[in-house]
Amino acid sequence: MNSVISKICRCKPTRETLMNNEPAEKSHAPQVQYDAPLDDALRPHVYDGDIQEYDKRLPNWWLWTLYGAIAFAFGYWSLFHHWHIADEPGTALDAEMKANALAAAADSGVLDDAQMWLMSRDPAVVAAGQSTFSSTCASCHNTDASGKIGPNLRDEVWIHGGSPHEIVSTITTGVAVKGMPTWGPVLGKKKINEVAAFILSLHKEGEPVIPAAQAAASPKTAQN
Repeated sequence: MNSVISKICRCKPTRETLMNNEPAEKSHAPQVQYDAPLDDALRPHVYDGDIQEYDKRLPNWWLWTLYGAIAFAFGYWSLFHHWHIADEPGTALDAEMKANALAAAADSGVLDDAQMWLMSRDPAVVAAGQSTFSSTCASCHNTDASGKIGPNLRDEVWIHGGSPHEIVSTITTGVAVKGMPTWGPVLGKKKINEVAAFILSLHKEGEPVIPAAQAAASPKTAQN
């Protein structure tokens, strides 16, 4: 009887027997090698007792970015600070903004004395003013503003005031008593400012402005 049962058990093994007799599946996952390449040396320092880092070479794109930044900085310093070949961008921007503000003020005709003096140092403005002066004022004041029928405009003596706004006012309203026409409606604000800038270019900012009445006492001073 026992032999029969044994045969049956051998012919029909139980589920538990099959599971226990199954061979374990072999893992086919690749084995990862963590050995460092020969050219990557470990740094001597250690963090937290067992953490080390490799002494790896920086990537080329990073190195070229660094070298380019160094070259740019050297070129910038040489161009703007050492040889002064050009103005710094900030300085150039400030100058351009002042020039734009001055041009806008000249077009509007609203200028203070400081702006008029700045205009008198601008070659383009002075050239435009000289052109207008030659065509409208030279017949009385001479082409070099040394005076003819009208007074000399190159010395320090002024009949109607020698400050920038007084010169503009004299040109604009004229002096009817002495035969000087009112140029305001003829020339307009912009051209009058340019003529005044030309006259101021013949002088230095801050030089004495001598009233004609005071200069009359000195025979050596020419009256303008």
